[in-house]
Amino acid sequence: MSTHVFDVTAFRLQFPEFANPIAYPDVQLQGYWDLATAYINPTDSCTIKGAQLQQALNLMTAHLAKLYSFINKGKTTGLLQGATVDKVSVTLTPPPVKSGYQWWLAQTPYGQQLWALLQVAAAAGFWFGGLPELASFRKTAGVF
Repeated sequence: MSTHVFDVTAFRLQFPEFANPIAYPDVQLQGYWDLATAYINPTDSCTIKGAQLQQALNLMTAHLAKLYSFINKGKTTGLLQGATVDKVSVTLTPPPVKSGYQWWLAQTPYGQQLWALLQVAAAAGFWFGGLPELASFRKTAGVF
């Protein structure tokens, strides 16, 4: 199994928003990549590997970079539904999602792309420990 590493040049070409090395230094992007590997294992697995895994890691890195740029600017994420000036009241429209993880990914376009990629590439879902055939619905011999 191979472990994927961060290629800052390829990342900047793929995501022009982060191409400015002054606004987004290499060290900062590497930090977002390291954080992304806490969410997505950088080692090829039975469910997602190769170019799809590299794309997923890059999208998670871009998602985190975008979220942190919102946070650093004091902006909120989400679609604004209503606002009140006196006594400050803000109402955000929640996206049509089924879990907190989906909602979190829906906060940026990169997260939405990542969610779509994971739906296709990791259709059987991730598995932890045990035999590789446990990642599917039945064992190799066709029994549960």
